[in-house]
Amino acid sequence: MIEISKIDKEIFEVTLTKDSITTHRVKLSSKVYKKLSGSKISEIELIKKSFEFLLERESNESILREFNLEIIETYFPEYPILIQK
Repeated sequence: MIEISKIDKEIFEVTLTKDSITTHRVKLSSKVYKKLSGSKISEIELIKKSFEFLLERESNESILREFNLEIIETYFPEYPILIQK
């Protein structure tokens, strides 16, 4: 289960419940939001899809506890292409 709450303009808290419960703080700037989503989905939906992407590749315990959303591309170069679909 993925629960997301907006902390402020660019910071979101994501709680993942899988084998264990983990909490993550994610920064999403408006520039990155527009680049990745084309403003076609909400910020929350983009973050949810991004975490679904990550969970297909690693456990929730392996996901960084705090990061900027665009850093996902550093670890998974296919991320921007797949997330834009």
